Amino acid sequence: MAYRKTPAELARLSSAREHLIQQATDVVAEVGWAQASVNAVAAAAGIAAGSVYQHFPSKAALAVEVFRRASGREVEVLGEVLRSPGDPVERLTRGVEVFARRSFERRGLAYALLAAPAEPAVGAERLEYRRQYRALFAEVVREGVATGVLPAQNPEITAAALTGAIGEVLADPLGAADGDFADPLITELTAMSLRCLGAARGSTG
Repeated sequence: MAYRKTPAELARLSSAREHLIQQATDVVAEVGWAQASVNAVAAAAGIAAGSVYQHFPSKAALAVEVFRRASGREVEVLGEVLRSPGDPVERLTRGVEVFARRSFERRGLAYALLAAPAEPAVGAERLEYRRQYRALFAEVVREGVATGVLPAQNPEITAAALTGAIGEVLADPLGAADGDFADPLITELTAMSLRCLGAARGSTG
């Protein structure tokens, strides 16, 4: 008869796995994907390196989970802003600002998610999450065009351009060792986003 883990054992393993993911996320935020070795993550989690493989078959699998968790949260937050009630242009502007401010709050992690060199498995996840960001932006652009607050345009193309531009604008500042330029950069980024949409700030004004 096959051995089945008890509920207490399953809970312990689940807790250990969550702790490992959190510690791995912190390590990636501090040193990037390339330096976030299994040994480094294990040391941060206070476990033996071999114990990492009880939860993940490889470093790549752990990295993918870290990326999915962190990026998934950012998609969730952006979706909450973009799908909130109100003027589509104001929601888009607020969404860009919230995304950028959250990025500067954890610069190391944001840079890792957006641009830091990573193994192919993480690169593939980046493409998938870029598609999710594009879908959220396209949804609101489509609404803005339909309600007449935005000029006629292809929502998918605009959303792709906006997603790419935001990542490009943020990448270098997030990767910089120092510099207190978040506020002016976010102001410029939101203004650029409005130009990309063909809108003026506050479409109701």
